[in-house]
Amino acid sequence: MPSSDAPSTPAAPPRGVIREPRLAPVVGLDSHLPAVPPERLTPDALRARFAPTLRAPGSDAVAWTPEFTGDGQRFAERPMREAAVLVPLVRRPEGLTVLLTKRTDHLNDHAGQVSFPGGRTDPEDADAVATALREAHEEVGLAADEIEVIGVLPTYTTVTAYEVTPVVALLDPPRALALDAFEVAEVFEVPLAFLMDPSNHRRHAAEFQGLKRQFISMPWGADASGEPYFVWGATAAMLRNLYAFLAR
Repeated sequence: MPSSDAPSTPAAPPRGVIREPRLAPVVGLDSHLPAVPPERLTPDALRARFAPTLRAPGSDAVAWTPEFTGDGQRFAERPMREAAVLVPLVRRPEGLTVLLTKRTDHLNDHAGQVSFPGGRTDPEDADAVATALREAHEEVGLAADEIEVIGVLPTYTTVTAYEVTPVVALLDPPRALALDAFEVAEVFEVPLAFLMDPSNHRRHAAEFQGLKRQFISMPWGADASGEPYFVWGATAAMLRNLYAFLAR
């Protein structure tokens, strides 16, 4: 996320972009915070928790201040654009997992990064849910009829000037995946329980062009090169907001 950026005419990076996040020093772990209890990570519990976010957008379930709202207003030099991502929670016998993508290396924005399926809103999209479902189908081949949307999280603004709505959904293991080879290098899954345990959340400090920043990462497993999947940036921030929402 976001999608559809051609590599032929690369734009200058926005102020605040962190070029080598893996090299940023770890300044702390959040192991002092409790993990979300397993009973809150079942499909039924998640449906109940998220239901107000779909039927009553102005309710207390939605009107809360997440820990991470994004850096878009501070750093972006482009007009803000709407986007949405799908947060796909896959039902597995051992528990829910989160389906994530690794973007290809040639894209202008967020090349090589771990992300949710998603992208910018098209004029014909009725709402954020429509954007997330369309993009998930285009990027990884998820069909709308195998996705159960259960709710939304507060928007997050990126340094690349997107205002992103995370759309949370449940699904059975996908019938078949069809990756957009231009945008998606691979797809993998991470246990939801791992991501909802702050002892796995690393805090990093970084400085870029005189700007001091902090961000969270959630390294997991190993990719084809043997390096851990480095979940960070907007994806990690939205997962951290999901943690805060479920831990409330």
